[in-house]
Order: sequence, then structure tokens, then C-alpha cells
Amino acid sequence: MSSHAISRFPLPEFEDLPEDIQQRITEVQQKSGFVPNVFLVLARRPDEFRAFFTYHDALMEKETPGLNKAEREMIVVATSARNQCQYCVIAHGAILRIRAKNPQIADQVATNYRKADISDRQKAMLDYALKISREAETVNESDYQRLNEFGFDDEDIWDIGVISAFFGLSNRIVNMSSMRTNDEFYLMGRVPRE
Repeated sequence: MSSHAISRFPLPEFEDLPEDIQQRITEVQQKSGFVPNVFLVLARRPDEFRAFFTYHDALMEKETPGLNKAEREMIVVATSARNQCQYCVIAHGAILRIRAKNPQIADQVATNYRKADISDRQKAMLDYALKISREAETVNESDYQRLNEFGFDDEDIWDIGVISAFFGLSNRIVNMSSMRTNDEFYLMGRVPRE
């Protein structure tokens, strides 16, 4: 375990948190075996915690015919790599490895998705996600047409863009707060669970 602080901002005491946030943190701990630091850091502001995770879950916990959960995580990893968000690349990289059942995928996507072992369709998806991340003002009809050619409909295009935009926000909060990644994330999806 690391001796480094998980954030430059003070963390609330668990017992001082509102009951619904205590319950959410406890559920996450029971499911994963640890508490991801993002829950502890954001809990310092309960209303923001609730809003953040409600939006996160609405985007990330659904699966649609055009965009599965692994592809949603792929968007997060590529966007977070572009934004130099170490926490999100490592944490969501772990989730991507698990959801894709592929121990190499997250490293490939984070380093250079254009050379990753992913489909041309997924590369087009990530091209658009990164354009949203850094050049949203340049998006035009040709971007939508290209995605349509790969079978993405307007709802998929919305999801790709909004996931990238939401994690642009998340990446900036994480970097601003100097949030440290949990050690547990580094091996998840790389080695078999015991």
C-alpha cells in the first residue's frame, strides 16, 4: 500500500457522510473488495458526489445495440489518456480489460488506439471521442456521416460524445485534486482473480 495522500484536499470521515453516500461506498467496497479513491475524494461534497455518479451511471452502466460496455470504457481510456489523467487511465483501463476480457487492450488504447488491436469501427468511434475531447467546436456533419458509415446511429453518436465530454470533466477534477490511483487497479484484469 502506498503512503501517499490520495488527494490534496481533505477527506471526510466516513461516519460523517450522509447515509446514502455511506451505502453507495459500502456497496462498491463489497463488490470490488476496496473503495476506489474517486468515491472518497468526491464524497467531500455530497451534492456533487450524487450528481457525478448519477450521470456516470447513466452513461456507463447501460449497454445498447450500437455501443457495449467495453466500448464505453474504451472511450474513457482514450479520452483520459489524451487528457493525461493517470487515475482514469489506470482505473478505467482495469474495467476495460475486464469487460473486454483482454489483458492488453487498455494499454494499447491508452498508448495509441490507432495501432491497437481493435476494429476500424472502434477506431472511428475513438477518433470522434477525441475530437469531442479537444476540438468539439470543429465537429461537423462529416463526422456524423463517417460514424453512420460504421453503423453508429444518432443515439450512439450522442453517447460517444457525452462520455468523452463527461470524462473530460472527470479528468480535470482528478488532475486538479491530485487524486491518486488505488494500487488494486494496476493488476485487475491482468491476472486471474484468486
